[in-house]
Amino acid sequence: MILFRLRSLEIRKFYKVKLTIVNMYLLPQEIEVWYIIPAIRKELARLLTKKYGLSYEKAGAALGVSKAAVSQYLSNKRANKVCLDAKTKREIRKSAGLIVESPKVGMIEMQRILRFMKNSHCSCNVCKQYNKDVIKYCNCSPRY
Repeated sequence: MILFRLRSLEIRKFYKVKLTIVNMYLLPQEIEVWYIIPAIRKELARLLTKKYGLSYEKAGAALGVSKAAVSQYLSNKRANKVCLDAKTKREIRKSAGLIVESPKVGMIEMQRILRFMKNSHCSCNVCKQYNKDVIKYCNCSPRY
């Protein structure tokens, strides 16, 4: 192990290798997967368990996640980087009521909320946090 480290140091000195950091931008879909969908699930899990009294297991089944994931959403171990705006929370409250009536519509309601966020440019606010320079090239034409 030590021999390998010394050898790699010698190679770097010999070739004068320069390491550069490349700026990477996330696609809007990646922003949705990593930040927006977990934030929506967190809010839905909170409503389903606190307001409607569903167990973690039933809430997780309706959202397509495990009961452990629901527990992590509620204890702020997951999805704590994004705050959703009031309009989106209002739509999530509507969806939570529909999910309680029929848990099978959980996926459909998630997709409806994502469409709502995209159409009302709420998802652009999240994208703006992580892709500051890309917003000027975005074809969603966000209004700020």
